[in-house]
Amino acid sequence: MRLRLNGWYNVARSPEEILATASKAIALDPNLSEAHAARGVALADSNRREEAAEAFERALELDPNSFDANLSYARFCVIDDKPDRALELYLRAVEIQPDDSQAPMLAYIVFRALGRNEEAEKYGRLGIKRAEEALRAHPESSRPAQIGACVLAGMGENERAMEWLEHALAIDPDDNNTRYNAACTYAQMGEIDRAIDMLEIWGAHAGSDHISWFRHDADLEPVRTHPRYAGLLARLDSVKPTATV
Repeated sequence: MRLRLNGWYNVARSPEEILATASKAIALDPNLSEAHAARGVALADSNRREEAAEAFERALELDPNSFDANLSYARFCVIDDKPDRALELYLRAVEIQPDDSQAPMLAYIVFRALGRNEEAEKYGRLGIKRAEEALRAHPESSRPAQIGACVLAGMGENERAMEWLEHALAIDPDDNNTRYNAACTYAQMGEIDRAIDMLEIWGAHAGSDHISWFRHDADLEPVRTHPRYAGLLARLDSVKPTATV
């Protein structure tokens, strides 16, 4: 969606423009949960975290069964170091949309970071199963293979992880999310220099919200003690948002 362009891809879309679009939608229908969730994402991208949380809570108050609101708020909570709340939201998203593979695989990452390995395995396997189904239905989409590769690598299935990653790279070699998830996969496989190589390319195009995600992503813990990490972090610190509020 357009509001992700600035935060994740560093495309020049002002937060004011994104917030104005969400505000117009809310003015037309104050009870539209998705509009409040979109406003929450835009506020988060503007680093207005408290207001963003309020917008997400309002979205869920209006529609607790909104998949977009639960998933977007869960991502927000990961960055805000609220893993327990993130898990509640991810697991609700898992229930709401039974063909979605992202929510269970993202829950896997949080469970694993908390050392809750049995639950991590459960949701990792569920996510891979759903991703397989998604890839059969939509072989042109790289997203299930991107995240699935990270999960498979985290579970020690390196050969299969590389097959999935190669599939994703063949479909979307220039997509920055593909690059990021490739780095996560390499990190989980212990190929740290290869992971940092990919992160350096990704960082040149990343937006502020995706950089915040990077700082909290448990998949990248293996790179953080590497001598090259400090230089990577310094380069990411120098990234200037294309627009501010």
